[in-house]
Amino acid sequence: MQSYWMTIDDNGSTIELRDSPTPQPGPGQLLVRMRAASLNRGEFVAGHGLHGKPGTWKAIGGEGSGEVVAVGEGVTGWKPGDEVMGRCAGAFSEYAVMEAAEAIAKPESLSWEEAASIPLTFLVAFDMLVLQGKLKAGEWLLINGVSSGVGVASLQLGKVLGANVIGTSGSAAKLEALKPLGLDVAIATRHPVFAAKVMEATQQHGADLVINAVGGSVFAENIRCMAFEGRLATVGYVDGVLHADLDLEALHAKRLAVFGVSNKLRTKQQRSASIPRFVEEVMPHFASGRIKPQLDQVVEFGQLVEAKRRMEEGAHTGKIALRIQA
Repeated sequence: MQSYWMTIDDNGSTIELRDSPTPQPGPGQLLVRMRAASLNRGEFVAGHGLHGKPGTWKAIGGEGSGEVVAVGEGVTGWKPGDEVMGRCAGAFSEYAVMEAAEAIAKPESLSWEEAASIPLTFLVAFDMLVLQGKLKAGEWLLINGVSSGVGVASLQLGKVLGANVIGTSGSAAKLEALKPLGLDVAIATRHPVFAAKVMEATQQHGADLVINAVGGSVFAENIRCMAFEGRLATVGYVDGVLHADLDLEALHAKRLAVFGVSNKLRTKQQRSASIPRFVEEVMPHFASGRIKPQLDQVVEFGQLVEAKRRMEEGAHTGKIALRIQA
């Protein structure tokens, strides 16, 4: 089969399309004939530490959709021919192994590409907004980098939960494109100077939950515009800034909570623990069409390098999907 591999170091990444052996499912796993997969910027950021030592090659791709072709020992509830979507390693391949506990039934209403854009991004948003962020209807949600894949997912999930959503982006055009999804307040800026506008929009209340998908460059500004008992989720650092000032007086007086969102150090059981609740609480919104995955672009299997370049240039709004097999 054909599969994309990548090595990454301080000088950047190198991607190769290789002929690789078709994997076989182990206990508790599914072998999936991949139909589509989607790109996630964190996979291509060296500082996120997802690739081991510099010079190490690994099969890439973190989420996708396809058909089950074989099941491993002990698997129940899935059979060959089932259409699934889920997080899985090596998703940019013609075949990939998926943990059965990570597999989610693909709604008939979704295309392969739409389904492939959901599992990783929306599970991260679910973690930030619901499991850790405890977002409630009527609260103010601030999303840094709202036009990114995780930003758009957080916007859509936030609106379903009844939140008022503020988004920042360096592109006014991208912000305008997100207004039909329910973006309440758009702040166009490429610099950490948005706190005053957030406070004005919220009538000096501040943001109850902040999603930081940018990094250390906006951390201090986020703290400045948080509400009493506000929560701050850090999900990435595409700006490459890994350190930031923390206003301990504000943290103390406003009883703030700061937390990280990453699967890097979690066990398989920890990663999959939230799947049943996600299926129950969020998937019905996809099946009904209340949440529609936002695809910026669908590219063919041989165009991964070009798609990666578009993503790294920040030219996309929402997700970029890779069509693997029609």
